Amino acid sequence: MTSVEALTVGILHPGRMGGGIAAQARRNVETVLWCSAGRSEATTQRAEAGGLTAVPDLDTLVERSDVILSICPPMFAESVATEVGKHDVSGRIFVEANPVTSQQLSRIAEALPGATVVDGAVIGSVPGTGKQPALYVAGPREATTTLESLFEGTDVLVKVIGEEPGKASALKSAYSIYQKGARVLTALAHALGDEHGVRDELMALAQQRSGSYLSEPDYVAEMAAIAWRWAPDMEVAAAELDEAGFPGGAIAALGDVLDTWGETRNNWHLTPTEAANMLRR
Repeated sequence: MTSVEALTVGILHPGRMGGGIAAQARRNVETVLWCSAGRSEATTQRAEAGGLTAVPDLDTLVERSDVILSICPPMFAESVATEVGKHDVSGRIFVEANPVTSQQLSRIAEALPGATVVDGAVIGSVPGTGKQPALYVAGPREATTTLESLFEGTDVLVKVIGEEPGKASALKSAYSIYQKGARVLTALAHALGDEHGVRDELMALAQQRSGSYLSEPDYVAEMAAIAWRWAPDMEVAAAELDEAGFPGGAIAALGDVLDTWGETRNNWHLTPTEAANMLRR
């Protein structure tokens, strides 16, 4: 296996997160390439600050790279992989580090014949700012070992979670449901609190509890048992938000989820797994 110092890495594309991760890889390899065609001045500045080497086109980047990191907005993940696949990717490691579905990941792998596709997910803040994001990877062991070496001693913590494609992306999505969803709900809660002048009381209630419900999966079963009481609360909250001019649809949707547990009223004998499985369509 080629020593990590001799590897050439290509980054698609050096946005804030991609540029930060590429700069960390640059600490262990001589060359990290990026394609400058059509990119903004801000992207150019990030790439130069990270010590990245510009190439004029994608063909050059693919031809010279041993490892290609795809870190872009998820809506562009498939099209980026398809463009890469128009070139000879034989023997390359292609890290699909965007949140994608298992179906998308399969199509991406099909678009890259001859490449070793690694399913990846970045969780955390941009490195190089005192933060250490984790890069979760799932794929062939030789490829994930290469990635571990590529980021050894840097602020990117590579965590191998198996060889089965899709595991890293699924972890990202599962975490995003709570991490990002909770922040959206927080925004709506404070909006309604401000509308009625009860922000201070809302904050006092919030400060009575520390920690995260995400670390308490056993609570799912209890929630199923009392969902019949919670669903009407969501309907009222959604209506209140709509009346105040805020989007209530997200809260109404939560009520729909709670209604799915309609047959579990006061059933305190369910296990968390049983309760969760009842949510399947």
